[in-house]
Amino acid sequence: MTPFDLSGRVALVTGGNGGIGLGMAQGLAAAGAKLAIAARNAEKSAAAVAAIEAAGGAAAFVPLDVAHESSCHAAIEHAVRHFGRLDILVNNAGVGVRKPPEAYTAAEWHRVLDTNLSGALFCAQAAYKLMQRQGGGKIINIGSMFSIFGSTYAVAYAASKGGLVQLTKSLAVAWAKDNIQVNAVLPGWIDTDLTSAARRQVPELNGHVLARTPAGRWGLPADLAGIAVFLAAPASDFVTGAAIPVDGGYASMGI
Repeated sequence: MTPFDLSGRVALVTGGNGGIGLGMAQGLAAAGAKLAIAARNAEKSAAAVAAIEAAGGAAAFVPLDVAHESSCHAAIEHAVRHFGRLDILVNNAGVGVRKPPEAYTAAEWHRVLDTNLSGALFCAQAAYKLMQRQGGGKIINIGSMFSIFGSTYAVAYAASKGGLVQLTKSLAVAWAKDNIQVNAVLPGWIDTDLTSAARRQVPELNGHVLARTPAGRWGLPADLAGIAVFLAAPASDFVTGAAIPVDGGYASMGI
């Protein structure tokens, strides 16, 4: 197998039916992996599966609500029944609540943490025994620029994504002996349905992002395909516990 060849590998992408998740799923499929698109929305997922298949890939929809531990385990089992194995897990599913920190309810806080952080752990736990038996695997956790920076309007989201980086490092250390590499990707400002809504809510956001990003543009979901392939492929077999920004230089920009 060449360093970036994923032929014969099976990947499950949570929240893989749109945005960053779909961009990564399409990149993995183009490299030869079979894709389990794991999400709640069956209709949206069917469209994602169709897009991957139209490009020559293999994909299937797997129902998943990452906020529930039992659903995480069921989704992993579903993918293995369908494809026969699981080599790559991408923990991408996430939600956010935009409001000042003093205005959060307990339910809102727990919804964000349960989805973004606990869900990643539950899916990783479900995948671990399979990967251990197979002799290794790859887990890719999707963090955020808010894994690095604070936020006045997305406190729960920032806390969950910061926690996700520490979860990544801890799993990487714990499972290195099993030849399981665990890494995080920290996307910058990517043009998705979610960030489109944020731009409508915060009129100055677009100008801020363009001014702060050395690349001079918003990222696209396809910009995440390359890093997904790298972290899923043999090319990254000696890379674990890393948190890699894919942000057009946003995190490196000074005053």
